[in-house]
Amino acid sequence: MERSPSAQAVPREVLRQVKLIELRTRGLVDTHFSGEYQSVFKGQGMEFAEVREYVPGDEYRTIDWNVSARMGHPYVKTYTEERELSVLFAVDLSGSAQFGTRGRFKAEVAAEIAAVVAMAAIKNNDRVGLVLFTDRIEQFVPPKKGRRHALRLIRDLLAFEPSARGTDLSVALDYIGRILRHRAIVFLISDFQDSNFEKSLKVVSRRHDLVAVTVGDPRERELPDVGYLELIDAETDQRIVLDSGNRFVREQFEHLATEDEARLRRLLRRLSVDQIEIQTDRSYVLPLINFFRARERKLAR
Repeated sequence: MERSPSAQAVPREVLRQVKLIELRTRGLVDTHFSGEYQSVFKGQGMEFAEVREYVPGDEYRTIDWNVSARMGHPYVKTYTEERELSVLFAVDLSGSAQFGTRGRFKAEVAAEIAAVVAMAAIKNNDRVGLVLFTDRIEQFVPPKKGRRHALRLIRDLLAFEPSARGTDLSVALDYIGRILRHRAIVFLISDFQDSNFEKSLKVVSRRHDLVAVTVGDPRERELPDVGYLELIDAETDQRIVLDSGNRFVREQFEHLATEDEARLRRLLRRLSVDQIEIQTDRSYVLPLINFFRARERKLAR
């Protein structure tokens, strides 16, 4: 399954893009995301060590109430922090990911987001891995450490040419459930233009720390007023002609897109899956920062 273009086969333009992404993201990692990443994720990989008597200053949430009741005074659980975590990026490379109307395709934005988090993870001595998928598993790169490995993942994200164009989130999620034996952090990066994946999403979110990164483009929720438009589905080649000059058509188009977005938010919220919403016409920096800060507030409760 691990199928990667060799360094010799990768066009120079792609290698140049990898270098540019590394330079762009390095500053972001150093100034924002390395510390944010560590405060949110380091310490989540914890293994139970022992129970000891409570001493002033211990957190109340660590009290083992069963042992305390038996012993007649408070006892707390202690843990040892795992020295390293595994971070897996599951990235959608379906036909709809090759869409963008504001300077960048959704797939390009997805690659840069993965690069930022991967570099932060590597800086914290964690392992990073990659699953590329469409309606099938296109490639799997097992989690490893090191800057060179992280750059290899970015290169693959930019250079890999998928064999299919459809989307099947269940296939990707079920595969992740099989390959990850220990709890990991999973960033699922997709436009989520799919259905019937709730069961698989629930299974993975229970076993792993799953974060949904939804990448969209403004033109997917609003039509320009330019008369008749032929829209072509990037995954099925299905064609439809719409009269964008008709106000009702434009409003219905936006209404359906808004309903789809709201439905996904409700699903993720119900399964306690954190969501990072990204748009191709805006910087991804603020949504990422907001995600980390929201996580910090949640952990502090």
